[in-house]
Amino acid sequence: MSHLNYNHLYYFWMVNKKGSVTKAAETLCLTPQTITGQIRAFEDRLNGAVFKRNGRKLEPTELGELIFRYADKMFALSYEMLDVLNYRKDDRVLFEVGVADALSKALAGKVLMSVMAPDSNMHIACYEATHEDLMARLREHKLDVILSDCAGDSLKYTEILSKKLGESEVAFFHLGPLQQPFPACLSEAPLLIPSKKSSLGQQLYRWFAELDLTVSIAGEFDDAAMMREFGFAGRGIIVAPAVYADGILGRGMTLLGTTADVLEEYHLIFAERMIQHPAVKMLLSSDFESLFLGHDSAA
Repeated sequence: MSHLNYNHLYYFWMVNKKGSVTKAAETLCLTPQTITGQIRAFEDRLNGAVFKRNGRKLEPTELGELIFRYADKMFALSYEMLDVLNYRKDDRVLFEVGVADALSKALAGKVLMSVMAPDSNMHIACYEATHEDLMARLREHKLDVILSDCAGDSLKYTEILSKKLGESEVAFFHLGPLQQPFPACLSEAPLLIPSKKSSLGQQLYRWFAELDLTVSIAGEFDDAAMMREFGFAGRGIIVAPAVYADGILGRGMTLLGTTADVLEEYHLIFAERMIQHPAVKMLLSSDFESLFLGHDSAA
């Protein structure tokens, strides 16, 4: 074999990564028929099949698995090269950040602003989505880092690293005072809480069970800001990091109580290849303790 068509190799790699011709075609902005034709041409060149059918699923053959291992290393290196070139483009440092929608954004914003001086040449691009969607984008080299409420599945991948930046106790607020002391008062009004799929939501459910509290969940939210708007409108009790208490009380809410048994955590998750990115280096070396205690010295 004198040479290889690298477009064919890339299409094969993408189909294997995405798990189907249809998903690969969507990613590559091509038709499934085009992808299928290119895979067939690739197999003709190799004189062997690279995929096999297992029911409705497409799986690599033994030959396909061998080729994929090499292709995965090749394209990972090519994406790494593009990452390095992109964040140094035109003397401006590009910093692409994913922020988990479950996180409270004021604190996340202060964390990110800590690496951006007013005269900085940093160009930041922020994306908001679920932790799972952001992890997929990070592994596809479409993000530099993620700010999330948990390290979670990042621990499954050797190329992904994480650091816990800080945590905040959570507080409960209502539009008016309730009769019983905290936390028994949480059973007196509907609760508006983060989604159960978030780390904070899961902690809350466990905490209610441990205290044997009978609560009424009126709403679960992926977006913390939307949850607060419902609370400000008098639709129920909301939960938020205690560091935000002043701002929430300023909207006419009453602080019901605070607990250290439930924490909102902030984790920085990044690919190992980005460890030399100037913004990543600053985030890793910064001490955010005062910020998470409610002071703005890190902002």
